[in-house]
Amino acid sequence: GKCPPLPRTEFADVAAETYPLETKLYYVCDDGYRRRGGQYLGIRCRNVSGTASWVYKKFECIDEKILLSRAPTVDIDFTQEPARKTQSPAPRKQENPSGFCGTPKTFPHASLRTDKDYSVGQVLHFKCQTGYDKRPPISGTRTCKNVNGKTIWTPLDMRCTNDS
Repeated sequence: GKCPPLPRTEFADVAAETYPLETKLYYVCDDGYRRRGGQYLGIRCRNVSGTASWVYKKFECIDEKILLSRAPTVDIDFTQEPARKTQSPAPRKQENPSGFCGTPKTFPHASLRTDKDYSVGQVLHFKCQTGYDKRPPISGTRTCKNVNGKTIWTPLDMRCTNDS
């Protein structure tokens, strides 16, 4: 299922470390670059041989000043390796660890666009912007869940402030 729009959180940036199966994300070429004609910049989290992996199409962002016919081509490995577990202070509980893709890889002259279209199971991490501090309680995460047939975001127990 799809999640409702994410409530706005003042003075905080949002990031995701994992994405549920069937999540779609898109790359956007940086200023001064554009995608080679006919190439698709979307990726999708899919079940590949029992492991959640990003499936990439071949694409590249090339300098607008270079003629397309003379631009070098870049071969890309199209399947992401499974995310490695990193040690963290509190272990994360996931019902199906293989049902989530890790952070997508980066490509030259391209950045990921988040279209704010999240799926049930998505966990978002909030970080206060520079110059702002977290005030307790400070969980810093929201999760999209299905509760009693209704899709909701869990509450965010965090406040960012620049109070002295």
